[in-house]
Amino acid sequence: MTQTNTLRDIVDLPDEGITLSDGTRLSARIWRPTDADDDPVPVILEYLPYRKRDGTCARDALTHPYFAKRGYACLRVDIRGNGDSYGLMEDEYSEAELADAEEVIAWAAAQPWCNGRVGMMGISWGGFNGLQVAARQPEALKAIITLCSTVDRFADDIHYKGGCLLNENMGWGATMWSYSSRPPDPDLRDDWREMWLERLEAEPFLPVTWLGHQHRDAYWKHGSVCEDFSAIKAKVLAVGGWGDAYKNAVPQIVDAVPGAKGIVGPWVHKYPHFAVPEPRIGFLQEALRWWDQWLKDVDTGVEDDPDYRAYVMDGVRPATWYTERTGQWCTQDAGTCHTDPAQTGAGLTLHLGDAGLGSTPATQDRLVASPAHTGAAGGEYCAIWLGPEMPGDQRPDDALSTCWTSAPLADEARILGQPTLRLRLSSDQAQAQIAVRLCHVHPDGASTRITYGVLNLSHRDSAEHPEAMPVNTPVDVTIALDHIGYQVPAGHQLRVSISNAYWPLIWPSPNSGTITVHAGDIALPIAPPENTSVAFLPPEAEAPWNTETLREESHIRRSETDHVTGAVHLIIEDDFGEVRDLDHGLINGSIARERWTIHPDDPMCASGQCHWTDETRRNDSVLRTEAQCSMHSDASNFYLSAKLDAYENEKLIFTKDIKQQVPRQLL
Repeated sequence: MTQTNTLRDIVDLPDEGITLSDGTRLSARIWRPTDADDDPVPVILEYLPYRKRDGTCARDALTHPYFAKRGYACLRVDIRGNGDSYGLMEDEYSEAELADAEEVIAWAAAQPWCNGRVGMMGISWGGFNGLQVAARQPEALKAIITLCSTVDRFADDIHYKGGCLLNENMGWGATMWSYSSRPPDPDLRDDWREMWLERLEAEPFLPVTWLGHQHRDAYWKHGSVCEDFSAIKAKVLAVGGWGDAYKNAVPQIVDAVPGAKGIVGPWVHKYPHFAVPEPRIGFLQEALRWWDQWLKDVDTGVEDDPDYRAYVMDGVRPATWYTERTGQWCTQDAGTCHTDPAQTGAGLTLHLGDAGLGSTPATQDRLVASPAHTGAAGGEYCAIWLGPEMPGDQRPDDALSTCWTSAPLADEARILGQPTLRLRLSSDQAQAQIAVRLCHVHPDGASTRITYGVLNLSHRDSAEHPEAMPVNTPVDVTIALDHIGYQVPAGHQLRVSISNAYWPLIWPSPNSGTITVHAGDIALPIAPPENTSVAFLPPEAEAPWNTETLREESHIRRSETDHVTGAVHLIIEDDFGEVRDLDHGLINGSIARERWTIHPDDPMCASGQCHWTDETRRNDSVLRTEAQCSMHSDASNFYLSAKLDAYENEKLIFTKDIKQQVPRQLL
């Protein structure tokens, strides 16, 4: 892992224009060697809607200058309609977004300071569109590094999971309602006010769009690279974290894309050179080896790296936040990472019986009838803001679920891969859902969630063509839980907990109902006990973002029960603080609030409200947006409303209200 580049002096260009074929000017921040005109370099593109001027600055400062000093031109481009770019955004991963990316790549490759080769790197949105653009095969794109991403937009994003509606569909939709409605920096654009008003007028409330596609139709197939992995010709390094929502893409990519490599650590939704929980790794050095190999033809040995390097976390007591996870790295070969242990016969299979989890197949009639608020210990769908977001002690949810617990394990269980649960069950409702948690039970009874899965039973055979459940008729279903690396110590126990509610992670079915489990088993992928030698360099990074803190950030998660009405509330308050950029003076701050309400006996009273406040200050201008939205439902429809207000120096200059009714379709 030797460093192959001599450090070069660089220039930081904060607002370079890239004019597209339709005349739209995108704004790019470019870090590149000062002598690149004489000694051209490859380009690394990160292409996002999250505002390079005041949104992704902290991680950009740590990352892009590092590569630039080692002989790369790093482009951080605002997607059209966001940040300091002109134009209007239609949706996530739209045809326009991906076509624009191809134009940006062609533009970059044609610059005199570029050697004609381009890589794409990004986390989350940038990881998604990196894969999607690679599948379009632009000529100059030779390699990508995708982090915390997905290959299937319907099955494994923030919208639906197992055919169930994730509340993150509205939660993240509220975030984008806020992000994309913010103004450009007035210091960069004389016409910033006109840009802002045009953006506000056109701003789509995307949860309505996403909720309009409740099955895996052509809308979701667009951009789902699993439709044709063979279309990806660029060399792919995929990175993820067990603390992240997107746990499944890395092993899928390693198995399906020839030559791809994968790394999964214990991290949440962050780049692994500054992510938590630790241990962090020298991600920038790993990325540099990838870029040097595929963009500079330097033999860095990456082709000889293990196909899949995954961190198996030691089983520990439950907590809503970890700063560190002890464990060990191990490796797997391509073709073995994303396999069903029930089909391969590898691993450990435990059967669900009246006595708990055991080695012998059994029949039974166990009822699952959970209160609608079951799931409160599940944590956030995607841990990202560094607050108390992880699943805590599962005992409260276990008490409201039907559980099967093993005897104390004679030997440690080193789980690495995707556990698979097979059930024979019946439902007294035509529309029903189940949530399955695999838990580690400690000797004193504490319960740590290892991994989980959910299933809308109408999607049991097909997410594209779902069918209602036959009432009170046994059917066979299979639930693939999320990939995980986790070691349960000898003497501890495993538990399968099943509920027919998982609030506030997923929206409830119209009626509570009852599910009867007649038989089942869970197949656990077990990694070999021997240690595998995997070594990463310690993390490196460039100097942090140069800011002055004007208001400290804080993160609150609070549960409340109204003892008069019986309603249960989850209140989330994320104050991201306020900072001044000491290089160019822009001040920005944000506060996000969410409230999720349900009654244990009435899933139809479920509701969610979100409210973002964003403020930008430049000289004497104070620009603020208030982005609010809410959702509730009945048995037939979802009801969404959204309001967007914009203020200039405390004067209301724009307001917009949206109200939309969306029919439920087997959801």
